[in-house]
Amino acid sequence: MRKAVIPAAGLGTRFLPATKAQPKEMLPLVDKPAIQYVVEEAVRAGLTDILIVTGRGKSSLEDHFDRSLELEAHLEASGKLDELAEVRAVAELATIHYVRQKVPRGLGHAVAVASEHVGDEPFAVLLGDDVMHPDSRLLEDMLAAHAERGGPVLALKEVDKDDIAAYGCAAVEGRPPVVGVTAIVEKPEPADAPSNLAVIGRYVLTPDIFAALSRIEPGHGGELQLTDAIGQLMGQRPVYGFVFQTGRFDVGNKLDYLRATVELALERADVGPPLREFLTELVRRTEEA
Repeated sequence: MRKAVIPAAGLGTRFLPATKAQPKEMLPLVDKPAIQYVVEEAVRAGLTDILIVTGRGKSSLEDHFDRSLELEAHLEASGKLDELAEVRAVAELATIHYVRQKVPRGLGHAVAVASEHVGDEPFAVLLGDDVMHPDSRLLEDMLAAHAERGGPVLALKEVDKDDIAAYGCAAVEGRPPVVGVTAIVEKPEPADAPSNLAVIGRYVLTPDIFAALSRIEPGHGGELQLTDAIGQLMGQRPVYGFVFQTGRFDVGNKLDYLRATVELALERADVGPPLREFLTELVRRTEEA
């Protein structure tokens, strides 16, 4: 498998006004935009042909992964060779293509517009709101499960039952980490949820998903739901889930975005030690107040 699709056409309304004039995917985690973490994750897993599904106002995504000759010349002339190497490396991460989702009709529609690029190959879908820690091997494990079993593989994570209404929810059989998915419900009320296993933003899909997407009707929220199309596949082939526990940051959530920024910064040699000292002192002052 070599192809990945990254839907990035959303409006980012949960981060207004910061996302009024810039894509939510370009919000930085320390000094790297969130979408770069997602692209790097795909590359680590061996997926080097990447399609980013964009929308209006997202041109900075393309600029970020492109060469910037003026900036590179300035860095070279200034002797900032480390920064120069880092900037050039971003443009060489992978072969990146772009297609626009002209109408915001949901995740299922965003995946559907990738059909011509993907063709008849299996592929991965990585949502930009879900950033995985660089040490996570979730995507590699999902690709291995697909290679062994042949069917689609969904990332699943236990969440509080009260939070399940924000996710697709899977009913499963078997023992983790690889389980069989027997049903999938989009954003159920907690009382109606078949489990507390949420479908998280990583999918390994087979190309027959596109035919299923062409048959579904708008579902929850009036959008074309990817989970509805996956549900159709269950009558034709086994669908699997890979249950994981740690390493995920939901950077579409303000609190988790802050958590990701702090945790990733603490691990860095350049800013980690002074940040830790600051946070320790801040906690001490807060407790004394």
